[in-house]
Amino acid sequence: MVTGYLDHLAVERGLAANTISSYRRDLRRYTRFLADAGVRDLSEVAESDVSGFLAALRAGDDEHPPLSATSAARAVVAVRGLHRFALLDGLVPGDVAAEVRPPAPARRLPKAIPVEEVVALIEAAGSLEGPRGLRDRALLEVLYGTGARISEAVGLAVDDLDRGQSVVRLAGKGGKQRIVPVGSYALRAVEEYLVRARPALATAGRGGVRGGRLFLNARGGSLSRQSAWAILRTAAERAGITAEVSPHTLRHSFATHLLDGGADVRVVQELLGHASVTTTQVYTLVTVDKLREVYASSHPRALS
Repeated sequence: MVTGYLDHLAVERGLAANTISSYRRDLRRYTRFLADAGVRDLSEVAESDVSGFLAALRAGDDEHPPLSATSAARAVVAVRGLHRFALLDGLVPGDVAAEVRPPAPARRLPKAIPVEEVVALIEAAGSLEGPRGLRDRALLEVLYGTGARISEAVGLAVDDLDRGQSVVRLAGKGGKQRIVPVGSYALRAVEEYLVRARPALATAGRGGVRGGRLFLNARGGSLSRQSAWAILRTAAERAGITAEVSPHTLRHSFATHLLDGGADVRVVQELLGHASVTTTQVYTLVTVDKLREVYASSHPRALS
């Protein structure tokens, strides 16, 4: 049965060889688990057997270390697929694995850095002499000041920034646009870049100063995501920041610092361009940790 199912996945479904190999390993462990429980045929399997297998995966044994939620979920998907395949082939009367849900992976909390490290990062980016320093500072100010994704920031056109209204138009996932306020620090940095740096960069390319992308590279072309990553990485090294820093770190910091300052989660949702507030609520977990830390260190009866 297992061999037939794996052949079906390879031939009919076209799954990758590595996936088939992983499923084979998972199902071999499953059939061994069933055999040890005295179950010799899929028609004898009960839902409790499938649930028991999942529990065994998470607990581990003398031969196997405990599996992570992600690895255990993959194994459960393989087992559920096997039982569904057997049902469709008429080999079992029902699908006993249908209600056994794979474990949800642990939610990875977004990594934010303190405000003082953000400031150090921006200052380090702007410490380069010439047009590049002004550009790099403006880029990081925009990333942190608007919570923009890196693709949104490097995709900005000059006309997307309305300096009179202090807002920027960002094109998010699926081309969905949103208007986000821009703070005075970012506006000032962009103004300096536009006046003192971008004209020099633009002369190296074909585009005029008034049109095209906001952020240009040294050849006058559009700044790429890879170059933006390199700018941030170099600034972090120059600032002596040892934590891992990525463009998304500034987006995470933007959201976390807003919530720490009392912003409503739905406002932050709109600013980030999240389709659902559920996506944004992961940041509230970070904020609760901060509140708990302050409470523990400040309240006279918080600790025994």
